Amino acid sequence: MQIEGTVRIRNKKTRSIERFHPWVFSGAIKSIDREMEEGAFVKVIDEDDRLLGHGFFSPEASIAVRLTHFGDDQPTTDSWLERLRSAYQLRERLGLTADDQTNCYRLIHGEGDRLPGLIIDHYDGALVIQAHAWGMWRLLDTIKDGLLEIYGDSCKAIYQKSADTLPNGKEEGIENGYLHGEGEASHVVLENGIKMHVDWVLGQKTGFFLDQRENRALVGKLSKGRRVLNTFSYTGGFSLYSLQNDAEYVHSLDASGKALNWGDENVVLNGFDPAKHKSIQADAVQYLKNLEHSYDLIILDPPAFAKHQKARHKAVQGYKRINRLAMEQIEPGGLLFTFSCSQAVDKQLFTNTVIAAAIEAKRKVRILHQLHQPADHPINAFHPEGEYLKGLVLEVK
Repeated sequence: MQIEGTVRIRNKKTRSIERFHPWVFSGAIKSIDREMEEGAFVKVIDEDDRLLGHGFFSPEASIAVRLTHFGDDQPTTDSWLERLRSAYQLRERLGLTADDQTNCYRLIHGEGDRLPGLIIDHYDGALVIQAHAWGMWRLLDTIKDGLLEIYGDSCKAIYQKSADTLPNGKEEGIENGYLHGEGEASHVVLENGIKMHVDWVLGQKTGFFLDQRENRALVGKLSKGRRVLNTFSYTGGFSLYSLQNDAEYVHSLDASGKALNWGDENVVLNGFDPAKHKSIQADAVQYLKNLEHSYDLIILDPPAFAKHQKARHKAVQGYKRINRLAMEQIEPGGLLFTFSCSQAVDKQLFTNTVIAAAIEAKRKVRILHQLHQPADHPINAFHPEGEYLKGLVLEVK
């Protein structure tokens, strides 16, 4: 690739790069040799001109450089294709690429697959791309060609959905759309044998939340005979697993009527008894203050309360409040599945926050499971921030 400029790092700030952390923050930069556009591919050096690596530059962002190559490793077109192939091979070894019960999975998980700022999800032959950094956006043609090479005729469609994820994407005129195979792909996928309608055009993220696959299966395993409340239910993933496993009844709660309608359609799609399921359009916090029904299994899976460090304190208060309300309301002996997908709230802080909620609720709790993201959302060992999904299963006495 053509090097478009040089970024010089303060010598006191090089240690994280030497430890292969892929983010360079703006405060670590001593100088840049010229003005550059968002996503420019740059060489990164220290004050003594020692080569530290290469990456994509974002002049206005706090993460100023996303490193893709370290030391003398030289970037080429083949290196991007090799990383796509490596990611596919990992999913192949995990048994995800040829599973007749599950045909949706994450193919590229950003830094975890050495492609920082890139997300690609696979839905039964349809691949949905989200670029979160302009450098990856500039590689879009290379990425598309690589996907077609890897999947061949089994690739029914490629849809790019980056207008909302790229910084100022809409202002720069980015539009979502098909790069390959418009109209060819079915929007019904299988997850552990359960059918789900996924709308990658109108739905959240890439269309579905694939990171909860294993946690949904655990909810199903523990749902038999229970009265289930699934808050922030979106299209009803957790609810479907509970219905499949003979819950007494399941209520799906979400603020979005459109998401609830999709969830109702999924209930019918799977042939589950609609009399056992009810959709409730409401604010979760307000609903939890005065429940209309009794529940002995509650799922709290809110959107990220903190998308950056400055919002962490407010997020912690939000997590504590919603967990306290759920603990106050759940029946004795009930199970609480509680999650955080806020990267700024680490695992220990989240656990401490939930414990604080239990103290305020004056309920005795035991931690039965500690949950996280599945293996197709791998964590780069040198980038602990990649462990974004945290969860606990609590027994509440």
